[in-house]
Amino acid sequence: MVRRPVAWIVAVVLFAEAVGVAALNWFLGVVVDRQDMSLAGLDPDMMSTSSKIGGLVFGLYFALCGLVALLVALRNRPPAGLGRVLLISAAVVHAVLGAVTWGLVGWHAFLFMVLVLGLVVLLLMTYDRPARPEEPADAVPGDGGGPDGSPVTPPPAPTTP
Repeated sequence: MVRRPVAWIVAVVLFAEAVGVAALNWFLGVVVDRQDMSLAGLDPDMMSTSSKIGGLVFGLYFALCGLVALLVALRNRPPAGLGRVLLISAAVVHAVLGAVTWGLVGWHAFLFMVLVLGLVVLLLMTYDRPARPEEPADAVPGDGGGPDGSPVTPPPAPTTP
């Protein structure tokens, strides 16, 4: 099956991305702090602090998404509730970041974002339960009348001579 390895790969990639995003923003905060320059009259200490806090928050977000993928890999069950919402939001974030990185960073970063987007979507899609073709989607199990839910055929009508 493809489901568990994809979940493991998504978990590892999201954990690595969490560390990378947090470290990059922390580094940018240190650079702004050491240059002690103002951007359009903004306080350099405030810019440095907000970059560090933003990096930690974004890193924790990706780490939480990675934890959801790790739990999916360990349990071999689809994500439900908040976990599914987190993975869907991670897919949306990677789509938006991919569009931004194409113009600002280059096509290599764009390919990485699209790869992670594809992995998250693949994780979400492989755990979807397909509807059974022999059963309509709005059918209630067991409404056929038989002990196993199968339709009951009426006995043949008596014939008169």
